[in-house]
Amino acid sequence: MKNSKSNSNLSYRQKIEEARDFLTQKFPYFPRVVIILGTGLSGVAEEMEKDLVIPYTEIPHFPRSTVESHKGNLIVGRLSGLEIAVFQGRFHYYEGYSTREITFPLRVLSLMGARLLIISNAAGGLNLSFRPGDLMLIADHINLIPENPLRGENYEDWGPRFPDLSEAYSKRLRHLAKAVAQGQVSLQEGVYVAVPGPSLETPAETRFLRLIGADAVGMSTVPEVIVARHAGLEILGLSVIANVNDPDNFEPILLEDVIANAQKAEKKMLFLIKELLKSLPRDWLG
Repeated sequence: MKNSKSNSNLSYRQKIEEARDFLTQKFPYFPRVVIILGTGLSGVAEEMEKDLVIPYTEIPHFPRSTVESHKGNLIVGRLSGLEIAVFQGRFHYYEGYSTREITFPLRVLSLMGARLLIISNAAGGLNLSFRPGDLMLIADHINLIPENPLRGENYEDWGPRFPDLSEAYSKRLRHLAKAVAQGQVSLQEGVYVAVPGPSLETPAETRFLRLIGADAVGMSTVPEVIVARHAGLEILGLSVIANVNDPDNFEPILLEDVIANAQKAEKKMLFLIKELLKSLPRDWLG
């Protein structure tokens, strides 16, 4: 079934339900764990045992990824003995999508029984103690993207009108990640700030982001986290620190360098995710 132009007469809910019904017929099982892969972080998809690969273009109403480093596939399979669904490539506000469109795929899987989200990204380091290639556990976030995916009509069977974000990123998942990383992978921890993009930060903007409490900056993740919490999912967020810039000694930020540094950190990210899935108590998945 090929994806045609969205019918403007369909409501957002109807589009979600059409995509859910399509995937329900395709999925061999319904994974409780969803993983969203960021820029240059394809290792998880390559490592897993695949039972189903569906291009986004074949799923009704799914957006299309326009970023070259983001493959557009939904993959269902196993990693570390656990059934998972992986979004190989994500969508961004700077591509022209609304935050509701960005989070459309995750909303669909939340209605198919997903209970846990592992979300990764490549980010710019703002904390000067960080180094390119570091992994950062996201402890909290600041949202500077000027749109919220929950804006508009709320469907109570999807989640509450005013979801609580006091613990957007699960403490127990962060503790588990630190435990499996101990002695194997060095983990930083900090606050991620999401900006609209696509232009990269000026020295003055970098200084401002540091002043408001951010340790890393990127152009993704937060819309998906908001929808995941609205849907009751537990979340682990991971950033690869692709570069670090001191606003007082600023250097050009090149996308090729960001992708290259993210790819260098892939082995660490893959090890951490595999070990976390292996150690994950199954009763946490409901």
